[in-house]
Amino acid sequence: MSPRLTSAAFATSGILFLLYPAIRPSGDDAAAMASTSWVAGHAAAMAGFILIGLAVLGLHQVLGDRLSLRAAVVTWIGAGLTLPYYGAEDFGLNVIARRSLRDGAPALMELAEEFRYGPVAVTMFAAGLALLGVGLVMAAVSIWRSGTLPKWSGLALALGFALFIPQFFGPYPLRVAHGALILVGGLWTAAALWRAGERQSR
Repeated sequence: MSPRLTSAAFATSGILFLLYPAIRPSGDDAAAMASTSWVAGHAAAMAGFILIGLAVLGLHQVLGDRLSLRAAVVTWIGAGLTLPYYGAEDFGLNVIARRSLRDGAPALMELAEEFRYGPVAVTMFAAGLALLGVGLVMAAVSIWRSGTLPKWSGLALALGFALFIPQFFGPYPLRVAHGALILVGGLWTAAALWRAGERQSR
């Protein structure tokens, strides 16, 4: 990927990670899970995870060092472990919630809790998000050391992914603020890469 394509991937992923909490309903009840906003919000997050993996791979192609390559590998593994949970949460819980509301069977929502807190599912989910945090921190360190991009340009994005698990335990406005932090980080890194691409094209 060229610096400009990598820049676009970082920027778009940042936008998607802000859309995720902004579109997603604030509640976790049947009405929220049955809504199209639930599906759209989680789909935005899934697309964001895919793009951030591509973006970090593109970053390695710009920087060319071993640390950025390791960051790309760790980020891809993290995204791979995270996406199955998000897919089931998006589509599976939506179906359960719609059936619960349609049939007047609130007990069906117990299935949602069983899925969310099943030991294998929640372990994969937590491990995936933790590895994404590690991968983006490694990418930020690689940027810091590179001398190619501004030293601080990977910091906000790394902080956003490092806080991905803790933000789930905060109130809804905090979750939106977390999405805004990732947006700022994505745009900051994107701007640095875009300028690098302009220097290469001269």
